[in-house]
Amino acid sequence: MHVVDADTHIVESEAVWDYLDEEMYARRPIIIRVPSDTLYKTRNAFWLIDGNIRPKPAGRGGFTLHSPSVADRELNRTDTSLGSRELSDIGSRIQDMDRLGVSVQILYPTLFLVHLTEDPALEVALCQAYNRWMSHASEAASSRMKWIAVAPFADLQASLVQINYAQEHGAVGVLFRGMEHNRSLADPYFFPIYQEASRLGLSICIHTGPGSPALSNVFDVSIGSGFGHISLLPVIAFNDLITRKIPEIFPDLRFGFIEASSSWVPYVVHKINRSIARDGGTKLDSAMFRDYRFYVACEADEDIPYLLNYIPEDNMMIGSDYGHIDPAAEPRLVERLNDRGDLSESTVTKILGQSAIAFYGL
Repeated sequence: MHVVDADTHIVESEAVWDYLDEEMYARRPIIIRVPSDTLYKTRNAFWLIDGNIRPKPAGRGGFTLHSPSVADRELNRTDTSLGSRELSDIGSRIQDMDRLGVSVQILYPTLFLVHLTEDPALEVALCQAYNRWMSHASEAASSRMKWIAVAPFADLQASLVQINYAQEHGAVGVLFRGMEHNRSLADPYFFPIYQEASRLGLSICIHTGPGSPALSNVFDVSIGSGFGHISLLPVIAFNDLITRKIPEIFPDLRFGFIEASSSWVPYVVHKINRSIARDGGTKLDSAMFRDYRFYVACEADEDIPYLLNYIPEDNMMIGSDYGHIDPAAEPRLVERLNDRGDLSESTVTKILGQSAIAFYGL
């Protein structure tokens, strides 16, 4: 079986910033450390970017990250090697893939899951450095690893330059959070990027992450963890893209909803259909996923037989979150899906590989 792990991560190291242009190097993210006997405990290292710390593991607007990798929490991990997470030891990562039965990994960033700066020039520089670094770091394993580009959305022209560069160097998609700063993904502001991504054959990869600082600041991470301002944003994007009929404007563009699970789909479809019924329109059914080229990453312990009433098996894929969690858990997705006993062989084959191959255009 050709297994495609639809959602894995690298953890950025300081080597990424070696790819900054000289005039921006003085503004590079730097690592700061604090003692481990504080409120932050073993999450005791942070990136200092534009005067702010990332991650921010306490208080309103808070979030946690597995980056930087020099925090005690990361250095003490034994589930995967530091080199495999930072992509400095590709051989170690490929060994893990072989052990887990994975043919191809799709690589997402970690730090760029977060809105990093209000300065458009710095955002352009950071995204450019990451895309340059990733194009070189993954080059030796291009047949086994495909990556997702980051774009500086505050500067549309620079975003177009970056996604063209990324596509030329092995990227298969463009990273979006479910909201970008203060904009819905259905905002016409993003249409030039959608148009170019469609022309280049790049997928729109809508991943969980605190992409809207204003919304994040409503939530206290110590109360609700990241549910409101992180986990729900792809769900909001799903609703907005459908209700504004964005896929009809870009009939060749593929949209994926990543690391948000898939059990929310029946609820959102139900809410949309109630509105459609009030207006006398035709309700959505599972064919919408095919027609709109929507793909959803499920989790291995969800009620997949029930969800297949709403999401066609051709549009359901799965990711392990490798790099962020212990491989004894979700990364063993191949054996976990095969051992369930309530899915046909054909369904398992599609979820483990064929759907992701279609979504990422492999």
